[in-house]
Amino acid sequence: MAQLLRSINLATKFQILVEVAANQPDIQQRDIAERLDLSPQAVSDYVRELVNDGWLVSEGRSKYRVTKEGVDWMIKGLREWQGYSDTVQKAIAGISVCAAVADCDISEGQKVGLMMRDGLLFATDDLSAEAKGVAVCNARKGEDVGISNIDGIVLLEVGRITVLRLPGIQRGGSRQTDLDKLKKAIQGRQLVGAIGIEALIALRKVGVEPTCSYGVREAVVEAARSGLSPAVVCVDADTSDLLKRLEEKNIDYEIVDARKTKRV
Repeated sequence: MAQLLRSINLATKFQILVEVAANQPDIQQRDIAERLDLSPQAVSDYVRELVNDGWLVSEGRSKYRVTKEGVDWMIKGLREWQGYSDTVQKAIAGISVCAAVADCDISEGQKVGLMMRDGLLFATDDLSAEAKGVAVCNARKGEDVGISNIDGIVLLEVGRITVLRLPGIQRGGSRQTDLDKLKKAIQGRQLVGAIGIEALIALRKVGVEPTCSYGVREAVVEAARSGLSPAVVCVDADTSDLLKRLEEKNIDYEIVDARKTKRV
């Protein structure tokens, strides 16, 4: 969950900074208090903290300005909030009737447990699951089944993405890639993306065809949010853009340097 949503203090600071940014430099604390339904004293305390944090500066009576550091923090918070919002919207969209994979033979009207496995939602006869629902149709094991009246939260741990960086063609491409390290790092991965022809060829040299080579950034973010831990093989020139995208979506990652080590 976004850090702002876990802390009332941070969420309130964020809202105050938004009010100041929208009305700076002339804005009075009592106006902020009225808009945010806070006491004037509470706003005064928060403003003092924001000044101490270096996110807000006072330029005289009723004159405030958000600093560059404050803007950077607001942007970071907004990205976290948007990432969590995407997750919430996805959850809400499937509340009425959602699709799941039948983990066993299921009958219409049967109460089932719901759990995530390998990035997919499964309906099972195990009612000890945190989330439960009711099947809207008959389904044999392995078929898709509609689930309604969902109660509880489907436990889901967001995956971690492994980014394998290899040299671009100017520095040798797949020929200068440590193929043993590459093969070991992607072993057992359910989703492997390739960004760049060099990445595609390096994967083929170890006998692996990438799951996707187009729309890779979006695909791995969605996979991580579904509980998978995908790998992305990426030429070094494109690594920065990829990492920026992951940070915007608040996705955890690790970087593995798959470039051959130069011998001294």
